[in-house]
Amino acid sequence: MFRCHVCGKAEYRQECVNEVFDIDGKPVRVENVPATVCSHCGELAFSRETTEKVRRMVHGEATPVKSIQMDVFAFS
Repeated sequence: MFRCHVCGKAEYRQECVNEVFDIDGKPVRVENVPATVCSHCGELAFSRETTEKVRRMVHGEATPVKSIQMDVFAFS
């Protein structure tokens, strides 16, 4: 049973999300990642299988479908 590790609520929905990961200091966006999303606070959770597939993809087992420019802001 799902329980959000941030807010503790058990209500959730399944959706595909876009997420930016920091891979060796480089931002990498992965699109359409299946995720469990807390209906209360929006926190994302990924299955072990999804996490492993993303890890393999960004470490060379897949070719990027496109490249984008990204703005970066410092919170200080």
